[in-house]
Amino acid sequence: MAETEEPTIPFKNLSSREYLGHKKKVHSVAWNCTGTKLASGSVDQTARVWHIEPHGHGKAKDIELKGHTDSVDQLCWDPKHADLIATASGDKTVRLWDARSGKCAQLAELSGENINITYKPDGTHIAVGNRDDELTILDVRKFKPIHKRKFNYEVNEIAWSTTSEIFFLTTGNGTVEVLAYPSLKPVDTLMAHTAGCYCIAIDPLGRYFAVGSADSLVSLWDISEMLCVKTFPKLESPVRTISFNHTGEYLASASEDLFIDISNVQTGRTVHQIPCRAAMNSVEWNPKSNLLAYAGDDKNKYQTDEGVFRILASKVQPKLCASLLACNWSSCACDATVVVLNLHYVQKTSMLIVLFSRRSAATGMTVEVCLYYLFSTRG
Repeated sequence: MAETEEPTIPFKNLSSREYLGHKKKVHSVAWNCTGTKLASGSVDQTARVWHIEPHGHGKAKDIELKGHTDSVDQLCWDPKHADLIATASGDKTVRLWDARSGKCAQLAELSGENINITYKPDGTHIAVGNRDDELTILDVRKFKPIHKRKFNYEVNEIAWSTTSEIFFLTTGNGTVEVLAYPSLKPVDTLMAHTAGCYCIAIDPLGRYFAVGSADSLVSLWDISEMLCVKTFPKLESPVRTISFNHTGEYLASASEDLFIDISNVQTGRTVHQIPCRAAMNSVEWNPKSNLLAYAGDDKNKYQTDEGVFRILASKVQPKLCASLLACNWSSCACDATVVVLNLHYVQKTSMLIVLFSRRSAATGMTVEVCLYYLFSTRG
């Protein structure tokens, strides 16, 4: 689909990098509060923590978090601590990990197969949802349940507002249940969609929340008025996952369609689409920059799970570009001054296409295109 407006993010200059580490498909990806680490949770019963450079390039280092005995369906980072991460698993446990050592620091045994987990914005509580539509609130310091509530309807995803005063539940009835926190008393029932509501995302600026539904629509809601202000009709299949970028300017959404839609929140228009090879399970914007991580049901040529996730990032490595663009390559030829004008990094290779000007003392300046093969990208 052609872009319908000029985005402030240069999407045409972005490309996706693949990260491989899991033995089975990745269900969930999440960034820490500083945007320097990304965690992935998989059907292979493990989570992994990846150290990601600011622009998504460089060799990734990962730590395996091993201990669960069933699929790690969702994970989330402590919003106040960049090295603490909580995981929810089908083995009926929730684990708190130290991402520096890879060791489990706390474990809570709950009553059902856990599928949802989210931190309270101040980092003091964790909410966990299971397949039996039961909500458990954990006190992080003691890592013990302080509240349990079972609902008589299908609960699909859970979220706190940025102020922590409101707690949201998306339901199989097409509604969003609005609860007061910490009392968990019902405040409102929003008739959001004509089919089940699957996912919810909170605008980091606290203005909106977005809901993805089985009716293939994403709805945008004013959080102060609890009114729907816009719908995004770009997807054709049930919406599985949605995420706001760190400025609240863009909303990414994905489904079983073979693309991720990125739309401008204010205009509702699509500004970019990322092609995919499989249905998506999780999309997550970096909280500090415009890196988008995503993971799905990708399979290899033998039709087994690839166990990968990807990050949409800049095509060119910024440190390398800055150093090269600043160079005056007078040493390239004894009778010429060479200045780099522009360059393009070719993904998954060691090649840069460099546009440079070469000014000869004898004949003046000419412009040429040259290929440089780089075997080390340390700038």
